[in-house]
Amino acid sequence: MIRLRPYKKCDEESIAELVKDEDVLLKWGGNLFGEFPINADIIDEKYSLKNGDCKEEDNFYPWTAIDEENRVVGHFIMRYLHGNNRILRFGWVVVDPSIRGKGYGTQMLRTGLKYAFEIMDADVVTIGVYENNDIAHECYKKVGFVDREIVEKEPWNVIEMEISKTDHSQDNTRQS
Repeated sequence: MIRLRPYKKCDEESIAELVKDEDVLLKWGGNLFGEFPINADIIDEKYSLKNGDCKEEDNFYPWTAIDEENRVVGHFIMRYLHGNNRILRFGWVVVDPSIRGKGYGTQMLRTGLKYAFEIMDADVVTIGVYENNDIAHECYKKVGFVDREIVEKEPWNVIEMEISKTDHSQDNTRQS
């Protein structure tokens, strides 16, 4: 069982550890390797909400995923799109490489979707994946995301995916 907690300054070391392998990050983040904020102060500056207010230019919610033993297993960010508080975007999804392939990423995304739809009251959640990243693409499909469009970007095209609140609810009903 994965739970989420807001990103904390103490997560800086685990984030730096997760993204220190440039080859892994290049696969997951394309040519943005040098732009990833692995320093806690930078993440706070770029992604945290000031005074709890949600503003169009400042609407990032960074999360840390924790397992049953309180170990950090990954990180990701939710943000509202285009000032619309009904469409959430998942981004910067990072799972500890030492535990990949064991279902933690899927659990993290399922927990994130539950939070997005039930607590943040989103109608739609979107995510993008580079077309060369089959593992992430399959993981996103496993939790219910469907392909929406392909956007041409460098160095690889991005597959834009989404899941609606209705589809998520129906999927959870079928799994019960």
